Amino acid sequence: MLAGLDAEQRVVATTLLGPVSVLAGAGTGKTRAITHRIAYGVATGVFPPNKVMALTFTSRSAAELRARLRPLGAGGVAARTFHSAALSQLNFFWPQVVGGTVPRLIDSKARVLGQVAEQLKLRIDTATLRDLAAEIEWRKISNLTIEQYERAARTSRAQPGSLTVQQVLELQVGYESIKDERRQLDFEDVLLATAGMIESEPSVAMQVREQYRFFVVDEFQDVSPLQYHLLSLWLGDRRDLCVVGDASQTIYSFAGARADFLLSFASQFPASAVVRLEQNYRSTPAIVDTANRLMRGRPGALTLRAASTVTAGLPPTITGYPSDAAEARGIAAAIAALIADGTRPHDIAVLYRMNAQAAALEGALAEANVPYQIRGAQRFFDLPEVKQAVMSLRAASVSIMGEPLFKSVSDVLRSLGWSQSPPEGRGALRDRWDSLNAIMGLAEQQPPRTTFRAFTDELLERQSAQHEPTLAAVTLATLHSAKGLEWPVVYVAGLSEGLVPISYATTLDQIDEERRLLYVGITRARQRLALSYSQTGAGRSQSRAPSRFLQELGTRTPDARSAVSR
Repeated sequence: MLAGLDAEQRVVATTLLGPVSVLAGAGTGKTRAITHRIAYGVATGVFPPNKVMALTFTSRSAAELRARLRPLGAGGVAARTFHSAALSQLNFFWPQVVGGTVPRLIDSKARVLGQVAEQLKLRIDTATLRDLAAEIEWRKISNLTIEQYERAARTSRAQPGSLTVQQVLELQVGYESIKDERRQLDFEDVLLATAGMIESEPSVAMQVREQYRFFVVDEFQDVSPLQYHLLSLWLGDRRDLCVVGDASQTIYSFAGARADFLLSFASQFPASAVVRLEQNYRSTPAIVDTANRLMRGRPGALTLRAASTVTAGLPPTITGYPSDAAEARGIAAAIAALIADGTRPHDIAVLYRMNAQAAALEGALAEANVPYQIRGAQRFFDLPEVKQAVMSLRAASVSIMGEPLFKSVSDVLRSLGWSQSPPEGRGALRDRWDSLNAIMGLAEQQPPRTTFRAFTDELLERQSAQHEPTLAAVTLATLHSAKGLEWPVVYVAGLSEGLVPISYATTLDQIDEERRLLYVGITRARQRLALSYSQTGAGRSQSRAPSRFLQELGTRTPDARSAVSR
């Protein structure tokens, strides 16, 4: 079980008891290290599998942890998000402590806030209502009461739209009142209510702490004050906690994430073991060097070193373009050339700061006849043809047994219009084929002797967790949504002042977060990295300077000047 780990990962896997802090840089195999740690603890009898809780922040990450733990013999370990773990406990304890069923979760904060605004005779547009909802989320995950929020709002928090602090407070009070009258909870209330039960009911605290003894928290740099508070309540006076994170990838501070909890872990737990994972297995030495230069001297920054098994590759490039349209066309042409030379479309990603930047890239890629998908658009398992395929496969798995998995799955998908060869051209028919072919690809990736029923079980689990398969298309994604992913070829577009860093990043902390966001984008690349910027925006009068961060990277393509002057 330990044979495939490097020396640093092995220390993580074998340090099983007490507080452990794993400072894990991008591409250093942190998920491999912590899943092997859990599995090794189970195999050696130190961890009873039903006493271990692995926590992360997205359903996709939790599903990946479960998928990796199963073949290691630790399938009985709970791997959940903070919210799903809290909701499970809330559903169990609410009838005992409060009585009745758990209140219904609210559908939309903005809708309720709109009703409160009508009562207060305030005219508020939809965008401001969304910002108000985000402000409520920030207050709750920061673990602040409305009174504590008022103090912060009057000193350091800009208010949504043209609203005054007093109006925002009245809207929040009204929101809570309507919610209570309707017997509803919002997403953050799940954590607050669970924490409240543990704090106020000794019997609940005892049962919770009896249920789980060993905790592992992934992406610990993203933990919020509320999540940290709940984690502390789950732990009680015990210290069997392993946290894993990278301060250089803290990109959600606007949503309450704080790297402080990761960086101060050793002082909070004086007897803790601290392990650094700095050997990068993902990227070429040149890409690793670029990432190191960007983060050198920053608080908590690790110094990555490329693994000896990674080939040198091409140096990253920086290219300037005269306009956004020219930048999009240049990127599309380069991608089309790569695909023509044999690079698979799904091995390429184009990353950018804001969703609005996608439009020019979509048009340029379509013009170049390059297939693409936008990460964060309609989810794969929500597509009608995918829902139909999953239902048909599940129904067939009840009666079809003993046949090779490939034949069973292909027979069902053929009945829905799939064929081994794709239809000509683009359009809805090709999109449908791509979706069904992605399911066929999942079947082909299954281990030998996987049964038809086991495969459909995995499909249902993926559907529940929105763990999507890979489609044969270039990925377009914001830098935020790219976190946790990787591609052989990455283009990072729009690296101009006003975009990266974004125009509203005015404080030193905000600009540092923009730096970390670019770091995340750079470290998504495995073999090729291309950075670019444009000199003007939509209008020729919108002159832009290259991002200040590019000056620290010090690389230029030979044709950068000609690209700018075209």
